[in-house]
Order: sequence, then structure tokens, then C-alpha cells
Amino acid sequence: MTASTRLRHPLKISSVALGLALALSAPAAAADLVISNWDGYMAPDAMAAFKAATGVSGEVVVHATNEEIMGKLVASGGKGYDVVFVSSPFAEVLNKLGLIEAIDHAKIPNLANLYPEATKLPHDAGNNFSVPYTWGTTGLCYRSDLVKTEPASWNDLLAPSDDLTGKTTMLATDRWLLAAGQLAKGYSVNETDPAKLAEVKDLLISAKKTLLAYDDTTFYSKLVSGEALLVQAWDGWCNYGIAEKPEIKYVTPKEGSDLWVDTMVVMKASANKDAAFQFINFMLDAKNHAWAAQNIDYKVPNKPAMESLPADFLAKFPNMSMPVAELVKFEQLRDVGDAQRDYSKIVSEIKAAQ
Repeated sequence: MTASTRLRHPLKISSVALGLALALSAPAAAADLVISNWDGYMAPDAMAAFKAATGVSGEVVVHATNEEIMGKLVASGGKGYDVVFVSSPFAEVLNKLGLIEAIDHAKIPNLANLYPEATKLPHDAGNNFSVPYTWGTTGLCYRSDLVKTEPASWNDLLAPSDDLTGKTTMLATDRWLLAAGQLAKGYSVNETDPAKLAEVKDLLISAKKTLLAYDDTTFYSKLVSGEALLVQAWDGWCNYGIAEKPEIKYVTPKEGSDLWVDTMVVMKASANKDAAFQFINFMLDAKNHAWAAQNIDYKVPNKPAMESLPADFLAKFPNMSMPVAELVKFEQLRDVGDAQRDYSKIVSEIKAAQ
């Protein structure tokens, strides 16, 4: 399908809970609801707490990537799933395919907890078919104690100084890899003009020669060990590095960032839509949503949840305090339709280049 994958880090989930989650590879018919989500993206006891609060039982199945769950949803017409967590470009595609249900606002009173800006996101102004769960930026994550000059621009990554050459990484997935070049060139992160995309390709082929690796999953560990000194990173993943080594810092480059948004959607094929809306309402409870912020270290679009975060937590992870008005100035990643084929082709050519 269109758009790129987002892998998740199972931070702070117990090994027992993780093992159980990984064992759940297919929907189970016994539960009232089937929820498909990334590893560790909600509290391990969330479904037990939801059942205690509502009497509705839920089964959590794990998907590793957006593409994985999209393949299953398209193949099945959405049958077997009730609520699915997907990144916003994928929610757009599911809506265009007619696979997701309109959001019934009357059944989700906790929508009132969302920041006003989270109800006006370009991919779904008015939350007609999706509800935002987390949001954030992509920027530069670096070892402040080891770099000679603190980075401020995407070009510090794409055309690094000699001391950084061979000690940088970039995200491997199409949308974020291209976004770094698009932003460095002053273009849209949803750019589809072939001439501009050709410029971006040339820039990223040049940058490839200076990289340690393309890395979506262990780049923050490379920073912790000192193997890498500067990496392209999602803000929350940089926080994982900061948690282990406070000398790691995060900066949004002067040219800007994408605004990524992960959402919850209800499948049109769901046989229990009322309970699905109950589940989304439960996740939007300020206490429950605050768990996500504190345990996956991502900003959530829930005003009372964010306002409840402890001062020491916010001090430890400064990017969690980015004002919402500043966050939403960045361009949201969108479904680029047929141009996704061009994106994938360009990324393949970049990675194949010598």
C-alpha cells in the first residue's frame, strides 16, 4: 500500500507480557473485540482494565508494521478486527477503500480531551474516520559530548563534517528517508514532482556514501555505544537513547520536520462497533493516555494527559514539552497515492547506488 512503515520499540513491557503478545499472531474469536496494535504501544493490562470498566473482553494481536496489517485488512475486507492502530497515511487509504467506520463522536465523550489542534489534522479534519493516539516529529539525535559542533540542519546529516563521516545513520523506510532530503531541499514531505524527487534522490545518493547504516531499530543503541554520533530519529526513539545516556540530545532541524500521527480506527466489518467506540473512549481517558506518554515516551494529543506528566519526566525528555502550536506547524505525512510507487522506486535506487 502507500506510505511507509513505522516500527515500534517494546519499551518497558515485561518479558512475560511481550511473549504473550508475540504469540498472538491471529485474531481470536472468543473475545468481544479484537484490537491490532504495535508491541508495547499500550499498557500490558489495558484489556483487563477495559473489561473491568466495561464488561467487554478484548484480544490484542500484534502487527510489526503498517504494511503488515494493511495486507491483512485488505485481504480480509477488515473482517476479524475491530479497532486497528495505524499511522495516518494508512488511515487515509483505509478510508478511501471504504474499510473503516465513521467515528461516532456521541459514543466517544473523551474526544473532548484532545487538543483542539488534534481535531483539525489535515488527513482527517473533524476526526471523521480516525482518532489520533500519538504524534511527534522526526529530527536529529546526537551525542552532545562527542560532536564538535551541535547539529542544526538536515545538511549536517546529509553532508557531514569529516569527524562525523561514517558515524551517522538514516531511517530506512521510504517516507522518512525521503523526507530528510525533501526538507533539506525546502520541498514538501509529500512532494510528487518528478524533477524535485530526482534532486532529492541525487542528494540522498551522495549522503549514502557518508553513512554508517540505514537503521530503523537500533540507531539509538549505536548512539549509546558511541558507534554513531548523529542519527535521523523519531523523537520518541531518541528519548530511548536519552533514557540510557543523558548526553544524547534531540533537535528539530531549522528546515523543519514532518508531523507524524498514529491513529485508532474502527473497521466497518466490525460486528461490535459500539464496544469498539467504548475502547477508543477508554484509551482517551487522561490517565490511560498519560501511560502512553510516560511509557513509550511519545507525545500524545490529549491535553489533560500531557498536563499530568511529572516535571522530572518532562525535564529528562525536553522534546516532550514541545508546544502543540509549534508541533502542528510541521507538514503532516499524507497518502501520496500513485506517487508511492515512485517513492519506492527512488528509495530502491538510492539503496542500490554505489
